[in-house]
Amino acid sequence: MSGPTEPATGEGAWLERAFRVRAYECDPYDHVNHANYLRYMQEAAFDASAAVGYDAARYAAMGRQWLIRETDITYLRPLVYGDTVIVKTWVGDFRRVRSRRMYELRLASSGDRVATASTEWVFLNTETLRPATIPPEMVAAFRHPDLTAGERREPFPEAPPPPPGAFHMRRIVEWRDLDQVRHVNNANYLAYIEECNVAATDAFGWPMDRIMELDVGIVARRYRIEYREPALLHDELEVTSFLSDVKRSTAVRHNEVRRVRDGALLARAWSLWVFVDLKAGRPIRIPPSFMESFGPNVAA
Repeated sequence: MSGPTEPATGEGAWLERAFRVRAYECDPYDHVNHANYLRYMQEAAFDASAAVGYDAARYAAMGRQWLIRETDITYLRPLVYGDTVIVKTWVGDFRRVRSRRMYELRLASSGDRVATASTEWVFLNTETLRPATIPPEMVAAFRHPDLTAGERREPFPEAPPPPPGAFHMRRIVEWRDLDQVRHVNNANYLAYIEECNVAATDAFGWPMDRIMELDVGIVARRYRIEYREPALLHDELEVTSFLSDVKRSTAVRHNEVRRVRDGALLARAWSLWVFVDLKAGRPIRIPPSFMESFGPNVAA
């Protein structure tokens, strides 16, 4: 990966950073895994904050930190090994204890957009982990021509009641899942969710190798993830997966991540999935035999 490019004079606190796609970031489709887009975004956000004087050391001295509350990302085209992606990020708005950061990801070679996204961050007191008021000098440092006082948020989609065939998977939080604040990193929730979704296809008789033998891919068009509580080392988690709103070539998948010992909801996700012809790269009709197998997993 390369270093960040400098913001143009007079453009305010936006930043662009280039990332060269590494082979280990790609999945069996030869595409960058969905979770790695979130990792690019997080790195760009950290650099953008440091560029206006708020690096990790300054936040530590202030006794403050940012944690992500929600991620909303739309995937427009796949990234593949060898691509260089330019991540542009800027602050969209501030509220009393929250801030929305915007992202645009483009191919360096052509300028084509590959994804757009936003993250909702909450400003916390590091000692108490309670929300803290964002100081006015910080708002001024992150100035941007498009900065507003606080735009109306789109409500998080409410999931329908789970069907009888909702799929459940358990796993233990491992050391490798944690980040610098000793919580499961936000991108790893997406990794947990996709691990559960892949296991669900296997449980209903459609393992991924069977799907790929048909030259069919199931790819995410949009993900919305809400983070409620942090998962910690050795927590046992239960991840739930089921479908709704099945159309000709798309379906909505709902996921929850709960802590087993007390049932606490740690995260939930809404995602729109598209069936595509891997050779042509175009949406295709969902195979009727696939939906017949998945009938118990589809909410009414």
